Amino acid sequence: MEYSSDDRFDVIVVGGGVMGSSAAYQLAKKGQKTLLLEQFDFLHHRGSSHGESRTIRATYPEDYYYAMVTESTQLWAQAQSEIGYKVHFPTQQFDMGPADQQSLLSVVATCRKHGLAHKVMDSQAVSEHFSGKINIPENWIGVSTELGGVIKPTKAVSMFQTLAFRHGAVLRDNTKVANIKKDGENGEGVIVSTVKGDKFYGKKCIVTAGAWIGKLVKTVAGIDFPVEPLETTVCYWRIKEGYEDKFAIDGEFPTFASYGAPYVYGTPSLEYPGLIKVAVHGGYRCDPDKRPWGPGVKLEELKEWIKERFGGMVDSEGPVATQLCMYSMTPDEDFVIDFLGGELGRDVVVGGGFSGHGFKMAPAVGRILAELATEGEAEGGEVEMKQFSLRRFEENPKGNAKEYPDQVILGINPLK
Repeated sequence: MEYSSDDRFDVIVVGGGVMGSSAAYQLAKKGQKTLLLEQFDFLHHRGSSHGESRTIRATYPEDYYYAMVTESTQLWAQAQSEIGYKVHFPTQQFDMGPADQQSLLSVVATCRKHGLAHKVMDSQAVSEHFSGKINIPENWIGVSTELGGVIKPTKAVSMFQTLAFRHGAVLRDNTKVANIKKDGENGEGVIVSTVKGDKFYGKKCIVTAGAWIGKLVKTVAGIDFPVEPLETTVCYWRIKEGYEDKFAIDGEFPTFASYGAPYVYGTPSLEYPGLIKVAVHGGYRCDPDKRPWGPGVKLEELKEWIKERFGGMVDSEGPVATQLCMYSMTPDEDFVIDFLGGELGRDVVVGGGFSGHGFKMAPAVGRILAELATEGEAEGGEVEMKQFSLRRFEENPKGNAKEYPDQVILGINPLK
């Protein structure tokens, strides 16, 4: 079959969330003729790339994320400079938890290994450091670092799509991919077909389909992609009158994470003045096409956490606003960035399983996906790729071995 020039591309990217949009931007910037396909509207709210805030931090128990975060911090700045507006709002990052909590101790080890300036504090020092805005139990410690901040997600996705378009990429939404096959007639490349019957030829293809990647990979390659979709709930809590400025990002309040049960994370007041985002890192298993759309938030532990941590300055009676989002969980909570293999070999690159913590690293992930598709390997950065291999689950169904427990809290669909 002959394809017109309008249907032929160097690389076709399937999935227009933050990872696919970042990859499309990187490809188009390199002069690759790029097509970005999204099954829903661009900037939709059904996946993992919408909303008002994500955290950025380098304080990972897994030290192999450090290079990806620091590279992404630089790439966020470069993209902002190119687009002319901000999506990253820096502040400090604060991690806390029991003094013997292995994940938190591994965070400290990561800081030391990479020379990341940090301050380890006991409960009294934490209270003094934050002027009573954050309080921790006597048997806890806190770790403060300067590399933190808030990313505006919907704005960031729009930024990457706009930049990709400026560099010549073709963007099509409401275009659901039905299959990806080898181009048997031409002997190289792939044919991407849509549910509407359209067909596009690509020398290479990148699949970043978020919570839908398992379904698509099963259709395309007949393999079980190790990703489990979760529906998660983000909660906003009202700051009591007179204390609003103390918890604002302009007041140097940090992004934060609290290790243990439950694992709690949050951001300073930014998107909604007078409100602070505090949520549990977890959710309920679901089919992304048949979601419960809430409810499902167990608030009692979170209410108690807020009451104890913020010195009575945040109303802990209940959230005043909630938003739903999706996680795409791998068994080890690490990403999958690899060639799909099988019949499609190295013609199809997959990026998925970002497990509720990938957004901050989208610029580096986009660079890596683009290089894998065009160069056959990721050459441009210092990120070690072995931890993100799809094949790691063949050796061990649980994936990468870790010395500390899972952070994500899993629940059962409350409507079943």
